[in-house]
Amino acid sequence: MITRDQLIEVGHFNKAHGVNGEVNAAMLIDTELMPRLSCLVCDMDGIYVPFFVTSIRPKGATTLLLTIDGFSSDQEVAALVGKEIYALKRDYDVLAQAADADDEDEELPLDYFIGFTLTDRGTSVGEIVDVDDSTDNVLFVVRGNDDMTVTIPAVDDLIASMDLEAKIIDMDLPDGLLTINN
Repeated sequence: MITRDQLIEVGHFNKAHGVNGEVNAAMLIDTELMPRLSCLVCDMDGIYVPFFVTSIRPKGATTLLLTIDGFSSDQEVAALVGKEIYALKRDYDVLAQAADADDEDEELPLDYFIGFTLTDRGTSVGEIVDVDDSTDNVLFVVRGNDDMTVTIPAVDDLIASMDLEAKIIDMDLPDGLLTINN
């Protein structure tokens, strides 16, 4: 059984496209990563269900037209319209390992880092429990070691290093950032 903590949000289904079962999907990730995902997952009445993509057509920078195995009409696709699209975190683990091995700069969605330990110059700050992307300034939501929640800007300039295997992000945070709301 698939659980929410095994998933990363990667987009949402907008509407049916045509009458042959194609669906318009607005993606939050680089659309070139789509063919490398084993499946897409949606919450269908409280159960996370995997769907397998049989064809992908680009329609703009962040929009794709997808054909999903088992869906052959606009009426069938209507069940997906408005649903959030998730990918399996394990797919991103494979992508991260491949990027690390190839020394490429693959862009992973920030949700991938939920569950990572965030450190400031080697000192543990806490665990990343969420990503707040409700504004242009995307933030890591970190549950501190004292159970207090802090928000940290999720920007490359503050990241000193990442250990994907150990699931640690070490940052070089400005002085006072962790105590600004105390």
